[in-house]
Amino acid sequence: MKSSRRKFMAQLGALGTGTGLLSLAPSESTAKPKNVNPNSFTLTILQTTDVHCQIHPHDELFWEDGKAVYRKTGGYAELKTFVEKERAKSEHSFLIDTGDMFQGSELSVKTTGEAMVPLLNEIGYDLYLPGNWEVIYYKKAMQHLLGSLTAPKVCANMYHDLGEGKKGELIFPPYHIWTVNGVKIGFLGYTDHLVPIRQSPNYSRGIIYTKPEENLAHYVDVLRNQEKCAFVAVIAHLGLSQQIHLANIPECEGVDYILGGDTHERVRKPIQAKYAKVVEPGAFGSFVGKLELKIENGKVIEDRYELLEVDAVKNAPDPKVTELIQKNELPFQEDIYQIAGYSTVPLYRYFVIENPIDTMILNAISWQVPDVDIVLSNGFRFCPPRTTPDKTGNIPITHGFIFDMLPVDSTIRTGKVNGQQIKNWLEKELNNVFAEDASKRFGGWVIKFKGMEVEFLAFGKEGNRVQKALVHGKPLEMDRVYTICACERDGDPDDMLCRFRGVQDTENTAYTLHQAMKNYLAENSPVTPIPPKSAVALDAPATLLTQVYGVDYQFR
Repeated sequence: MKSSRRKFMAQLGALGTGTGLLSLAPSESTAKPKNVNPNSFTLTILQTTDVHCQIHPHDELFWEDGKAVYRKTGGYAELKTFVEKERAKSEHSFLIDTGDMFQGSELSVKTTGEAMVPLLNEIGYDLYLPGNWEVIYYKKAMQHLLGSLTAPKVCANMYHDLGEGKKGELIFPPYHIWTVNGVKIGFLGYTDHLVPIRQSPNYSRGIIYTKPEENLAHYVDVLRNQEKCAFVAVIAHLGLSQQIHLANIPECEGVDYILGGDTHERVRKPIQAKYAKVVEPGAFGSFVGKLELKIENGKVIEDRYELLEVDAVKNAPDPKVTELIQKNELPFQEDIYQIAGYSTVPLYRYFVIENPIDTMILNAISWQVPDVDIVLSNGFRFCPPRTTPDKTGNIPITHGFIFDMLPVDSTIRTGKVNGQQIKNWLEKELNNVFAEDASKRFGGWVIKFKGMEVEFLAFGKEGNRVQKALVHGKPLEMDRVYTICACERDGDPDDMLCRFRGVQDTENTAYTLHQAMKNYLAENSPVTPIPPKSAVALDAPATLLTQVYGVDYQFR
């Protein structure tokens, strides 16, 4: 791997200015309409988020008429073409990405994110916000990667940690202003303040995160009353529930839109909260959010929003981005495309409760480490579907796809807990997903487990959701000690597993998640990971596609 990385870095340097490592201004299209009246014009804001380093077109799942439908979407080369088409329709356009740009693929992991930099620069973004996964290679690497992007970055709630809980300066500027014909559009950035809890603790060491409401009103006042912005947008990576919560509290007064990310939700019609409208444009480069603002005499008189699908068939790949992808991937492509095994069923991770991808991961860990009562896996959202068979008639699972499913190749760890601990942990994890108070919902989905069968009320009362819990067919006993198995997170104390505190006799196994997956597939392929209904919501369907409720929104 070190040899491949050295080749990649040498190659990256040899590409020179053509890579986009130097400043590249977005190309101007002669097809753009010309406006003769500077007092009346339209602005276009385009948004991507949570692409998770998915540089190639991929299968995407759509929920239509109560069933899954798959189409090819995304790909950075196709996205560049799509964005240029949209920019050509508008005299004034602004392209933003609201996070999770450097985590999610084998290429990114093996180059510690470097391979993404020239691609992002070539696409021509105008503004970035760091997401919760930007810290995956630790603080210094995050600063290097984001600093290598030619467009500005904003974030008003990430501070340098001076030690002993003392905040230093902001790591990035809190806001950015786009000025067109004398009209100012203000962008104020906030990322997930729960990163130290949601991510491995060591990733964000050296950073202090604060809740957006601690300084939101201050910066809105600066943008509105000092900078005289005609429109204020919060660009956020908080998750749709948290973004709706933010749009409903007084600190958000003066904000027009929250252009969000993190939870991969597909908002096609803006959600109108008390103080602002909220949108989120899906994930994996499958969609672009488009917000049009009509300006008259310095004021925004109309806004129009739509979620646009990046159809990989209708958008020819951009030649420059294609060349960059091919050169960046060359040192690693043999491993990326090596087939580890096959699945007989489509692989996806879109349902809140259970999915084939997570079922396959649990099966692999259980097969590799058989002498435990309960296997646990996190409620991850990232990883695009894989549904297209090859000439064998089955769906190939490559090494690259294993990285898509599990970008962090954590060590598998075992430990012991009692039944009461399991019950308390289940209640906490379910509240993280379904809390009535939207501000208490984490960004992930229901935790995954094997060896345990649980019936619960998704919309029940906090602390009383679990209605029935069995371990291998027998009722969960509060005083009994059970063995559990999950991944070790970087920086967690010895007595923690999968956010599960107080675990006794913890011990790392000889296997990592990737090793378990490859070994399992080598012996058991083709696999058929149909979710076994280990987790069943008594008040929600197994096909539940979002944790957001109480607003006019439907995932599709």
